[in-house]
Parts: sequence; structure tokens; C-alpha cells
Amino acid sequence: MPDNIVAESIADLPAQVAANPKTAAESRARYFNTGNAFNVQLPPVPNMVFTDEPRKALAPTSSTGLIPCDVSDVMQCPFPATSPLVLAYYGRILGNESLKTDFVASGAVYYVIEGKGRTESGNEIIEWNAGDVFVTPGDVSQTHKAIDEPAVLWIVTNEPQLAFEKLQAPLAGRAPTDVVHYPSEEIDKQIDLIYRVGRGDDIAGSALIFSSSKQEESRNVLPTLTVAMNSLPAGVTQRPHRHNSVAISLVIQGENCFSMIDSERKDWAPWATTITPPVSVHSHHNAGNEQAKFLIVQDGGIYYHARAMGFEFIDD
Repeated sequence: MPDNIVAESIADLPAQVAANPKTAAESRARYFNTGNAFNVQLPPVPNMVFTDEPRKALAPTSSTGLIPCDVSDVMQCPFPATSPLVLAYYGRILGNESLKTDFVASGAVYYVIEGKGRTESGNEIIEWNAGDVFVTPGDVSQTHKAIDEPAVLWIVTNEPQLAFEKLQAPLAGRAPTDVVHYPSEEIDKQIDLIYRVGRGDDIAGSALIFSSSKQEESRNVLPTLTVAMNSLPAGVTQRPHRHNSVAISLVIQGENCFSMIDSERKDWAPWATTITPPVSVHSHHNAGNEQAKFLIVQDGGIYYHARAMGFEFIDD
């Protein structure tokens, strides 16, 4: 140990450098140990609800643009983020105006909160209505146009994942998804099918999972992002459980609904975005008189690939 370092334990040592580097490459080397490298303390993912953002997006006086759900300051991330690997937005488009998106991401997931319009992505065009879900690839930009009346979109990307490794968007033709469109009518049919068939108590809820021809094997919409429309009948509680992935959710309908996150009650609000932190014990409760619906985006794909999803029920 160099003479000028005083430490009672290896945990107290700062990063070490070569005493006599012979090259620039050697001078860049840094040395840690089991005491000071395995105890990195980062701020936790917050358990919170975004309500100001949807209120602004739905306000008649708001102009065309993106409104991020950004808590990077809370998590001390050097880039905008809703969770360490996921970023959610509300996109408002005034009637007959257009919003261009060019995310540095593998792709983007959209839910149409209100309005109707069309999206151009490369050489493809889709027309969407309220309640639709669609996905766009990250290797081209998109132009979204609202038809006649204002439209509001909920948009989720994996921009923080790419920003973390300082990566660029996929090259042309290399995105892990094509344009995929899930019309609301078909979503409703698929949810009805789930309830007609039924499930056992060993299955976590009655969620419709969205995938595509390119991602069918992984059952995701992007390699690292899992998207599901969860539903909860009136008077029903989803069993307490936990998993290693974060959950970023959009409340679609859920009057008198709430979640319990590590024994803390979190009430839902119309069109709110909620964060369920990773590894938290959580349950969802419908104390209302109608079926609750909420769209969930998780970074589950990365944990499935790492064989580390860590899902388990936590019953009292």
C-alpha cells in the first residue's frame, strides 16, 4: 500500500491507479476491491404517481408537444428517465397538427388516450383511434398527425437503456420491431377470451400480453420491454407479489382503485402514470363497480434473458 494512504479496511480505499504507468492505456486503469466495489449505493426507484403530466396533456390550452415523466433527479440519473431503463411521456397533438418523434431507442410503445390520427413510420402508415396500442421501430423517425380534434398519446421508450451505455438508435433495417398495431376492438376481444377460458390461482392476474411476429419467441414487444393490458374485475384484489422488473403503468379506467406497495397505499387517478419499484411487494385492489384496466410496461425482457425475473407470490 502506498505510504500516503491510511485505511483501516480495504473498504476505505479510494480507487487505485498504477504507480508508474508506461502507456496511456495503463494510466487509464483503475483498481477496486471487494470492500469498496460491491457496496455502490444508488437512490431507489421512487414509488409515485404522475398526475400533473396527464392533466397538462389533456388541458385544452396545451400545445402540441411531449411531456416527459422524468424523475432522473430523484434517481440521480444523468439522462431523462422514469425508471433506470424506461422513459414515459404524454404526447399532445392539436387537431390537424403533427408531432414528430425521433427517439434514441430500440422502439416505442404508444397508447391512444383520446382522439384519432395517423402515424407515418418509414414507408408504413397506420390509422389509430382511442384505445389503440401500437409500436414503432427505433431505426426511423415517426410523424403523428391528429385528425380534426386534439389527440393525446401515452408513449414509452427504452431511451434510458441506450443512454446508460451511450448507444445510438439502431441502424436502418436493424430495429428489433416493425410497426405493430393493436386496435382497441381486438384488444377487447382478446381480454374477453382470457376471462371466458379462466385461470388458476397460480397465474398472476388476467393480463393480455402484447407481442409481435419478430418478438413472438420472447413474448415481448421489444427485447427488453414487456407490455401488458392488466384488468381487474370490480371487487377483486390481485394477489400480493414481487418481481425484479419495474412496472410503469397507465391508469385507463379504475375508479376507487388503489395499489399497496410495501404496505403503503397508492390511490389511482384518471390517466395517471404510476411507478411500481422493482422487488417491492405489491397488490392491486378494485373497490369500484366496474372493471379496472391499466397498461403496464416493464423492463421484464432483460430479467427474463438474465434468468433473474424473481417473480413470487407473497401471501400473508
